[in-house]
Amino acid sequence: MDSIEWCLKQKNGLEIMQPNKNMAGSYLKMAEETIIALEGMKSRIWSATASYYVFYYSLYSLMLRIGVKCEIHSCSLRFMNAFLEDFYDPKDNEMIEKAFSARKDLQYYADRPVDDEKIRQIKKYCKDFFIKTKDISARITDAQIREIRLNLQN
Repeated sequence: MDSIEWCLKQKNGLEIMQPNKNMAGSYLKMAEETIIALEGMKSRIWSATASYYVFYYSLYSLMLRIGVKCEIHSCSLRFMNAFLEDFYDPKDNEMIEKAFSARKDLQYYADRPVDDEKIRQIKKYCKDFFIKTKDISARITDAQIREIRLNLQN
């Protein structure tokens, strides 16, 4: 996975900006709408893809709330692992990584098998991740946001 230093140097990589609660709310809404769409979904490819985007939209919502933007998904995941360890546990990191991998394998590599149980787990867990992220976003303090931003700058 890409390093934080590499991500900070890339065009559209990790970048500190003003925290934006409105955009954060929009991404939470996108995650919620994706959960609704996921309910009746039968396709393996689209279930894995939609599940991943529930994770990603949720995470990106929190990043915008903190004031960090990034258009490189692997860098957003690296940011989560490095700077949000007080909020997410290893299981959360593991599941978003599994979702990222399954989506990529199913969408871009037809010869890479992804088992149905993995897709089922991802589909189930993404909803918990959404709820957890929504809670984190509501209770994160300005002091915590300042600390995360300062740590990223250093």
